[in-house]
Amino acid sequence: MHHTFLDRLDLLGQSALSGKPALVDNHNESDYSQLTDTIAQVAAWLHRLDVRVVALQAQNSIDWIIVDLACQVAGVVCLPLPEFFTRDQMQGCLRAAATDIVLTDNTKLLSDITGNNDVSLQGKERVPALSLYAYRIAWSGIEVQGKYPQGTQKITFTSGSTGTPKGVCLSMDHQWKVAESLARLISIEHPRHLCLLPLSTLLENIAGVYVPLLCSGSIILPDSNSRGLNGSSKLDIHALTHCMDYYQPESVILLPQLLSALVVAAQQGWQPPSSLKFAAVGGARVAPGLIQEARRLDIPAYEGYGLSECGSVVALNTHERDLPGSVGRVLPHCEVSIEEGEIMVTGSCHLGYLNEPGGWYSPRIATGDLGTLDEEGWLFVDGRRKNLLISSFGRNISPEWVESALNARPLLSHCVVMGDGEPYLTALLSAPESVSDQDIRHWVEQVNQQLPDYARVKKWQRLKPESWQGLLTANGRPRRQKVSENLSAVIEHLYRYADNRPSIST
Repeated sequence: MHHTFLDRLDLLGQSALSGKPALVDNHNESDYSQLTDTIAQVAAWLHRLDVRVVALQAQNSIDWIIVDLACQVAGVVCLPLPEFFTRDQMQGCLRAAATDIVLTDNTKLLSDITGNNDVSLQGKERVPALSLYAYRIAWSGIEVQGKYPQGTQKITFTSGSTGTPKGVCLSMDHQWKVAESLARLISIEHPRHLCLLPLSTLLENIAGVYVPLLCSGSIILPDSNSRGLNGSSKLDIHALTHCMDYYQPESVILLPQLLSALVVAAQQGWQPPSSLKFAAVGGARVAPGLIQEARRLDIPAYEGYGLSECGSVVALNTHERDLPGSVGRVLPHCEVSIEEGEIMVTGSCHLGYLNEPGGWYSPRIATGDLGTLDEEGWLFVDGRRKNLLISSFGRNISPEWVESALNARPLLSHCVVMGDGEPYLTALLSAPESVSDQDIRHWVEQVNQQLPDYARVKKWQRLKPESWQGLLTANGRPRRQKVSENLSAVIEHLYRYADNRPSIST
């Protein structure tokens, strides 16, 4: 067992405020002393099972965090599984990692995973001291892989642009190094953090759990219904604002779409909690205008940037160092350079991808993101290299740039810009029912006036919100290839017919 890590948790417990809980979920509370005791108990159980890879699929809860940390103490690889993954995605992740056991609170998990004869779950057992169940995995008829770099402690799967998950292998030291940098920069003593994103999201796992633990804070863990977030794209804004009102957090982590929804709520009269000191925003590019409007409405939003391969966070704006429009300054533990327009990161690299030994232990990461780094150290992200649209006139256009401009006001709930190989750009849009087609038309025209002619959106199509199901990643980014495939008829219509009367389309 990794006793040094358990010693670290004991130290955290000693420095915690007397009587202040470490973790709070819908059903229980745990102080730091109880937390370290339970982690040690679960770690000893995992050690006795003699397993190498543990999959964890559960709602946000105290139990989730205990398992995550117990895996570190026991020297076991932890594989967090998003609840919204399809059966094929879950099976693929479990098989790719040669997973030994699944810990879950999901009574539907058996049917969700065991949809064919290749995999079966056996030996249901209650996890000691927790409300989770453990199932041994038995594979048959297929090759199980499970090749990961030495030192791997966590395998986090990204849904990727094609929907095929890719396993990012991270060491324990790397995860905590990122958390320590964030704790120093954010600098909130004993923070009360509300976890709004699923803990299977690496950003919430590291910045929303490890950072508050390092600062002897309290972590609030409502389930998905309580916080109004279900799956990868469903949002109940009334539940979300009620959750924030009820728990009065000092810090939260938001995706751009969540920030946009909260800004709309504030514009309509909702008052953000006066306790809120820091709302980190990441996952996709954020328009400076949206950040500024959020702050005007008392939502202290600060944009950051990162990727799973770099431990989730590379740069961040903070109270003391802030430049809206940038993604902040680079965290102190890593370095960034720009090569041929691409952001390169050293000092904060994953160990490699699962089952891809040819690329293990690389000293730097080619992020695939286009950006600039100014003389004062501010990092700016312009979009993904692979997403570049090349118009039929030979213009290179980053769709994220145009989408960011369209999302500068919290008017649209979804927006994807298309136009590769075409003479002009088009956009697929969604908006709340309260927003009319005329509102959208006026806004698109207004945004176009701020853009060069080759980057203006000439036509657009409004979609029903449910049209995006399965077309977004966990962070709300569009799976562009899936969008192109699933909505090809809509896109074809935009380019082949002159009439641009907007209509609702599925």
